[in-house]
Amino acid sequence: MTDTAPPTGTAPPTDPAPSTGLSLILGEMARQRGDALGSLADPQVQARARDLAHAARDSGRLLLLGMGASHFVNRMAEPEYRRLGLDATAMPLSEALYTPLPPGPRAALIASQSGASGEVGRYLQTPAQDERRFGLTLDPHSPLAQALPCLIGPGGAERGFAATRSLVLSVALHAAVLEALGQESGSVRAALESPDTLDLTPALDTLRSADTLVFVGRAELTGLAEVCALHAAELARVPALGFEGGQFRHGPIELLRPGLGVVLLRTGGPSADLTDTLARQCVEAGLRPVVLDCAGGEAVPGTVWLALAPGRGLAAVLNAVFPLQRLLLDFASDRVRQVGKPRHARKVTLER
Repeated sequence: MTDTAPPTGTAPPTDPAPSTGLSLILGEMARQRGDALGSLADPQVQARARDLAHAARDSGRLLLLGMGASHFVNRMAEPEYRRLGLDATAMPLSEALYTPLPPGPRAALIASQSGASGEVGRYLQTPAQDERRFGLTLDPHSPLAQALPCLIGPGGAERGFAATRSLVLSVALHAAVLEALGQESGSVRAALESPDTLDLTPALDTLRSADTLVFVGRAELTGLAEVCALHAAELARVPALGFEGGQFRHGPIELLRPGLGVVLLRTGGPSADLTDTLARQCVEAGLRPVVLDCAGGEAVPGTVWLALAPGRGLAAVLNAVFPLQRLLLDFASDRVRQVGKPRHARKVTLER
């Protein structure tokens, strides 16, 4: 345990005084739903979403660029753009800088909550050629917002170290673009309005003694699994890995052993049964995996089965993200006294 701290239970602490970092994170979480709903109702966001949708439809291609949590949110939205017929690709902005895609007509969305990371600045200096560029950010005064037409979430840049409010707002801004492309957004709004009352005590009790965490998802929940691993590493300072379900089966499944914490994110569609099979394999290996079920399935014996409101696409992401935020904060608070106060990283990374 790092900087030993007492357990916090399953609800965010009401007195975050010992940790300024934690108080900032809780403050962001307190207003994330309202800000996200506000962004969906914002006429300027809707107009910019239509512009991006038209550009993507004109070329048939959409490149989604970001770093850290912004990239993982792009990964959550990527399957939804594909379902609407677009050739959508999500890649880290750093990869686009050093091993770019061949030039060609396409729309590109550069996502950065701060709009000021080092990679954003360098990418803006590269020639656009036939690429029609748009931004997604929370800071209307950032270099990204000044350089490109942007989808801008309300409330200003996020102050907390971990991406909580910025993640939820970014999902909502993608939902606005998907709505402009013809996808219904009522289920996304319903997910943002539904209270999160899930009892996480069994899940926290199961994961508390884990020395390493593995998160596994498929389709739109792959990016959520990846960002959960990011949060576990940066907040709880434990080794954490996020996998697409098929990728986990191809080798990393050898990690299964007592002492490993496994969280499976179960989406609907043809992959749901595959998640059930993996859950049984975890049980056979002596583990009790935590399963967040977004598809209304039947619990697999030997698991901690958390039944969420059934949903697909970004609605499923939102149904899962709020309990996962609480779970990871509580897990981190058991291990780190000053949760959310980084030792080596920065909120805005300026890679040199």
